[in-house]
Formats: sequence, structure tokens, C-alpha cells
Amino acid sequence: MSAQLFVVATPIGHLDDMTFRAIEVLKSVSLIAAEDTRQSAQLLKHFNIETPLTACHDHNEANRIHQLIEKLKNGENLALISDAGTPLISDPGFKLVRAAQEHGIRVTPVPGACAAIAALSAVGLPSDRFSFEGFLPSKSSQRLSQLEKLKDETQTLIFYEAPHRILECVKDMQAVFGADRAVGFAREITKTFETIKKMTLSELVKFIEQDHNQQKGEIVLVVGGATTEKDLSQAKLDEWLQRLLQDVSVKAAAQIVADLTGIKKKIAYQRALELTQSQD
Repeated sequence: MSAQLFVVATPIGHLDDMTFRAIEVLKSVSLIAAEDTRQSAQLLKHFNIETPLTACHDHNEANRIHQLIEKLKNGENLALISDAGTPLISDPGFKLVRAAQEHGIRVTPVPGACAAIAALSAVGLPSDRFSFEGFLPSKSSQRLSQLEKLKDETQTLIFYEAPHRILECVKDMQAVFGADRAVGFAREITKTFETIKKMTLSELVKFIEQDHNQQKGEIVLVVGGATTEKDLSQAKLDEWLQRLLQDVSVKAAAQIVADLTGIKKKIAYQRALELTQSQD
């Protein structure tokens, strides 16, 4: 048989999540391409895997590809792993996989842990349609711009975020998506201090501000999609507006409904006016 490139998922925290197949594949190949050889060496040692490692990360992947492809063409099976989870998901490896396919080399996935999917499965937000957005830009202005492009998306959105940026990121999400948009917060999945919660963005800002430990570790944010106008029935719109008009002005009621549902503010405002006039 011709050689194969195995794309192998590794644990994101709990070592017991390593699959039997992953261990056997890593033992059987002639070389493992790893994002960080020092970290991967600890994983291999734990499972008594003696296969040699070579670095394949963002800074050297383009230069390393030729060497790895030549090994594959010469009949050597190779494996690709990242620091944790499934390779290529916000990790290096895409260029190597693409090159292997271009050379007619079989690419075989060895599935396992993935932080994005693990978070989605546990936070209680719709999972029938979702979009993985990876890491947002580190600068607030660029992050806000990217979020603005996503605010009307109706599918669930999944993001990774660095711990030192998590508070500012969630504040920017609140500014763009609205304070009451639902969000799942998954931190340190499968690890000792695993935290998985669902709340609103405004509640999450307070939660992170009040507990500095929530600004540590690996974090996944799962944000509920926007509600479209067609999803809001006339009866429900009237119900919300009538309740709000008991306490706030027409303008404020329209703004709140627009923020919560995604309906255009001018439509909510016009209907609020009609309801107010009908009661006079």
C-alpha cells in the first residue's frame, strides 16, 4: 500500500480521552509532525510511544512540507498532531494536508477530542447549524469590526479566545450583539477546573470581572445566533411591546425589542406607536 498521512486528534486536557486507535497509529508511523515537540514529547512518553518527532508549526510549515512530502512519496507513513485536540482547527497543518492531497497521498483522519465541538455539546445552545470562527483579532477595533459582520448571523457561533483577552472580548461582544444575547462559556474543558456555563453576555461580563480565575486557561465561547424578524410573530411582538410600554417610553421599548430579537428598530417603533394610540 502507498504511504498515508494520518491526522491524529489528541486530548485537550484529560489524557484518558486519547483513543486506542490514536496510540496505535502514533506507534506505527515512522515520524510524527508536531506543533510543539516539547509538549508532544510528554504525551508520547505517557503512552510509551517512541516514534521520532519533528516540528511543524506556523513559522516553519511552509519550509518543512517538501521534506515531509518526500518521506511520504518514499513510502513512509507519517502522523500530524497539534498541541491538543484536532489538528488544523485553529492549529497548523492545513498546508501539509493540502500538499499531500496535491501529490495524491492519502490523508486519513483519526478523530478524537475537539474543544469547539465539546463546548457546543455541553452549553445548551442550538447545534443544528453552527459556524466556527476561531480566534477573533487581538485589537479591539478589528475585533469589533469582525463581530459587526457576524451580528446578524442566525446560526450558533463558536470562538476560541486567549485568557488575557477574554474580558475585553466579551465586552465587545456585548456591545455588538447586545447585552441579552445568550452565550456559552466553556473553560478548561476536561481539566481539573473545568467551567461550563450558559448565560447572557452581560451576565458573563460580570462573572468574569468578579472571578479572576475565569481569565485563566483555554476558553471557548459559544454564542447564540441572532433572531430573525420572521421568527417573531405579530402576537409575540405585541406581547413584548405591551409589557415594556407599561414601564418605558415608546422609543425605549422599541430599542429593547430590537436588541433582543434582531427586528428592525423602526418596525418595532411603529408598532409600539400603534399600540399606544389604540389605548388612548
